[in-house]
Amino acid sequence: MKVLVFGGNGQLGQELLRALAPLGEVVATTRSGLLADDSPCEIADFNAPDALAAVLDRIQPTVVVNAAAYTAVDRAESERDAAWRANAEAPGVIARRCAAAGVPLVHYSTDYVFDGQGSRPYREDDATAPLGVYGESKLAGEDAVRGAAGRHMIFRTAWVYASHSANFLRTMLRVGAERDVLRVVADQVGTPTPAALIADVTAQALQHPGALSGTWHLTAEGETSWHGFAEAIFAEAVAAGKLARAPAVEAITTAEYPTPAKRPAYSHLDVSKIQSDFGIALPSWQDGLKRVIAEI
Repeated sequence: MKVLVFGGNGQLGQELLRALAPLGEVVATTRSGLLADDSPCEIADFNAPDALAAVLDRIQPTVVVNAAAYTAVDRAESERDAAWRANAEAPGVIARRCAAAGVPLVHYSTDYVFDGQGSRPYREDDATAPLGVYGESKLAGEDAVRGAAGRHMIFRTAWVYASHSANFLRTMLRVGAERDVLRVVADQVGTPTPAALIADVTAQALQHPGALSGTWHLTAEGETSWHGFAEAIFAEAVAAGKLARAPAVEAITTAEYPTPAKRPAYSHLDVSKIQSDFGIALPSWQDGLKRVIAEI
């Protein structure tokens, strides 16, 4: 394979470069032309979607993996056009070019396409109803990828974190080392998911002989709240010798921590379809956390 990865310096992009390397040649792109280690790569600016077709034409990949996105959920409320360009228009340009060339496309979406009012894990065919600009733009990106009518794999994921980059786990470890008490939201429920897991499953899916096309939910197994995740992070970090002591974690409500964008209160995604279709077993979110803490 010759795999083109958009967004090679993000937390998922970095893991994809690792996981996809055994499949063949991997060509990474970033907006700056630099990877996380400052090594040079191809330039692809998702703020200028029309320029992306030229990148595809020049590199001529056999597979495209799009891990680039506008992910600033709160800022998206005041930067709608920027979020729409990166999350909706750019994937559409890529998908149409891939469809015309017969090149499969992997694209990532989010639990934010749902409104969080469900009472059981969301399935792929459940009705979508995003609460804010970020979710709306990501759903429009899904629709653009499907509308291009080429072979595609859309993986909806949630609560992504890694041992590197900016994410909830790293914020908790940093702030937890500085404070004795933290206040964390306890009435939003979802599934913490390591970026490494998403990347590894992507590599497995690309090697599947069935040439499947469609939409799948891809997270770890189980569910917790942000408060529960924070407590688990500190417990694992102390047990692994990465943190001297765990701070107290006080549970608060979403109302006590207002943000510009509304978050889904319940965004547990049902992952039975991806496990059945691709013959894979997904770890619990607790096991995923243990592995990531060990990497720090």
